Amino acid sequence: MLRRSLLTLPALLAAAPRARAQAPRSTARLPVVASFTVLGDMARIVGGERAAVSVLIGPDGDAHTFQPRPSDAAALRGAAVVLRNGLGFEPWMDRLLRAGGGRAAVVTAADGITPRALPDSHGHGHSHGTADPHAWQDLRHGQAYVRSIAAGLAAADPDGAGTYERNAEAYLARLAALDAWVRAEIDAVPAGRRRVITSHDAFGYFGAAYGVSFDSPQGASTEGEASAAQVAALIRQVRARNTTAVFMENMASPAVLDRLAREAGVRVRGKLYSDALSPPDGPAPSYEAMFRHNVGLLVPAMRGDAG
Repeated sequence: MLRRSLLTLPALLAAAPRARAQAPRSTARLPVVASFTVLGDMARIVGGERAAVSVLIGPDGDAHTFQPRPSDAAALRGAAVVLRNGLGFEPWMDRLLRAGGGRAAVVTAADGITPRALPDSHGHGHSHGTADPHAWQDLRHGQAYVRSIAAGLAAADPDGAGTYERNAEAYLARLAALDAWVRAEIDAVPAGRRRVITSHDAFGYFGAAYGVSFDSPQGASTEGEASAAQVAALIRQVRARNTTAVFMENMASPAVLDRLAREAGVRVRGKLYSDALSPPDGPAPSYEAMFRHNVGLLVPAMRGDAG
């Protein structure tokens, strides 16, 4: 549920606070640093030619185990806008901002989103807290991210507000159409077959939005080790429910899921993209491509199609 859902993009842009660091009124591009690839992709689309976007955690990177370097603090020091997800996804960000010592405006993309609560069963000793941070896995939340990013860029670069608004509106229309396509694809799968096993609990928002049940041997963070009891319970569940959709994630270790698939007598059906996009030559180099790729694998696997 989005608390800002009744606000239009122009209203958000008008209400956005003036950023502490502003782009010079020249041909210089607005320096923007995003924490991870999904935000970086969104910022490049909204910012267009006016923004120079860099990303701290690159393709196939894992924000859960990310260790910032001195060069990352230097990148933030030179930024006018820093984009982070929030909801505990980047617990290292506040320390890095202090180390950088810059004056960038910090935009938290997930502000205004009512977070999904993490199941109590995922207590692996290291977690994001009670909120699931993976809100971008629901395309409606992704649209809220885009609005937040557009408002943040416009606040830092008022001269470019019109450009950011136009770019965002076109992007939002594509994401709305993509959301409708995802719903139609999932609806074609019988409700009783919509069960998926993934490496870690990154698809809760996807499941809630599109009617799919996801289970995983790990919780919302890849730092925690799945216990033998948790893996054994999932193996029993896969066998009992005849689950055929078992997937790796691009940034997760394959060891636990390989064991689960082997002992349950199923095969891993491919690689989903959850916390990071692929390199440019991969199957999910953008946020939109990530959804098309993931749904393209999920639907036939849930149906039990050979492949």
